[in-house]
Amino acid sequence: MDIRTRIAPSPTGDPHVGTAYIALFNLIFARKNNGKFILRIEDTDLKRSRQSYENNIFEALKWCNINWDEGPDIGGPYGPYRQSERLKIYQEHIKILLDNGTAYKCFATEQELKEMRLAAEKAGQRCGYDRRYRDLSKEEVEKREKNKEPYVVRLKVPLSGECIFEDQIKGVIKTPWADIDDQILLKSDGFPTYHFANVVDDHLMNITHVIRGDEWISSTPKHILLYQAFGWTPPTFMHMPLLLSSNGKKLSKRKNPTSIFYYRACGYLPEAMNNFLTLMGYSMPNDKEIYSFEDILREFDHKRIGVSGAIFDIKKLDWLNQHYIINNLSDNDILSYLKKRYFNDDFLKKIIPLCHVRMKTFGQFMELCDFFFVNDIHYSHDMLCKDLSAEKIIYLLQTMLLLLEEKEEWSASAIEQASHELAELCKVDHKKVIMPLLFATIMGKISGPPFFASSEILGKDLLRARLMKAIEFLGGISSKKLDLLQKCMAKKNCQELFG
Repeated sequence: MDIRTRIAPSPTGDPHVGTAYIALFNLIFARKNNGKFILRIEDTDLKRSRQSYENNIFEALKWCNINWDEGPDIGGPYGPYRQSERLKIYQEHIKILLDNGTAYKCFATEQELKEMRLAAEKAGQRCGYDRRYRDLSKEEVEKREKNKEPYVVRLKVPLSGECIFEDQIKGVIKTPWADIDDQILLKSDGFPTYHFANVVDDHLMNITHVIRGDEWISSTPKHILLYQAFGWTPPTFMHMPLLLSSNGKKLSKRKNPTSIFYYRACGYLPEAMNNFLTLMGYSMPNDKEIYSFEDILREFDHKRIGVSGAIFDIKKLDWLNQHYIINNLSDNDILSYLKKRYFNDDFLKKIIPLCHVRMKTFGQFMELCDFFFVNDIHYSHDMLCKDLSAEKIIYLLQTMLLLLEEKEEWSASAIEQASHELAELCKVDHKKVIMPLLFATIMGKISGPPFFASSEILGKDLLRARLMKAIEFLGGISSKKLDLLQKCMAKKNCQELFG
């Protein structure tokens, strides 16, 4: 059997370290077994998918030295490798399921679904959809279609029994079918859902091993049922341990820097990052912690993959990166890196106009612009909480972060607009409260070069990280308070949080 693995990210946001983590183990498994590693882009979420995000996936994985054998950018024998280019394939396969009775057309309206969810919650039931359209007669379906009633296509999940499968990492897993809803396979706009397209593509691309995160275990019964509905043999499943934050919860971009580009901007080496990511899910013989890609490839045994989640420990990453800097780089290598990253003409030409009229001597350049060259700002309560309590400052910073993420643009003009929206939403003074707070959060000082132009130069990843770190320094924001803040933002008025 020719081993084939894949990574299938969605181009709906910044390239996540979790994507690199899973991609790395798929690559290692494929290379260890003389197989192929495939990149597929799952872009059927029309509202959130962006070409720029897809380009970022390519760039981020290549920075991590993760290279694929087939993909949308290089082609291959099983293309196309973008789901948006495979719609005809999905239409053909949905017809197979409808014809053999393993799927059905569901005409439930939004109002009906809402009522079902409320009824399920009241009854303490897990599934909201009550399967009322599961057994419509052929004549009734044709009548509704003739009346142009919109519908989705759902999978007919067994009403009793259980799904049993063996995961190569977790062992035997059993799930009662009663816990699985009739999954939507095809949306009313004719686009497939993740679950349906995923199974069809994995089969048609001859994927032999599906190596993915723990969070997909609950979806695996639906996927196995789809394989059975088509009469196909399922691949081997291997569910990797989750990456966890320091509090033991799933690593979240809301509270942690998760973009691969953030770690690149902070000066981490790809070799150190890869070493670190493999430590998250794997233990080398003799508990060896520092090793090359070639080392793990030579020693790799999937039975040594961990079962429980792994803490994404930045201190461990710092330690590894320092080791690689000390042992793998010469002084000239470091000089070359610093000139390329910080002291190149393009970067300095952006900064110099911002401090040109502010310098009395050249010795003040670093004093004015040090925040461009460091990863972390050292905060104090006096600096951040000059006019308001820590709780209110947290709300302000979190609102700023949410406003910027809504815009999906982090240019100087977008950041300035968001700052004025923040002042208006929270009914606080822009000049006296917002600007000093932003200066302190992003620059670590109450004044400096022009703030918005400086922020654009710093870039999205460092700005996000500094906003999040300031929030965390002040005590963080709970899920309950975040929900309250988002509700206030939806009403376009956050003033009640400052009463």
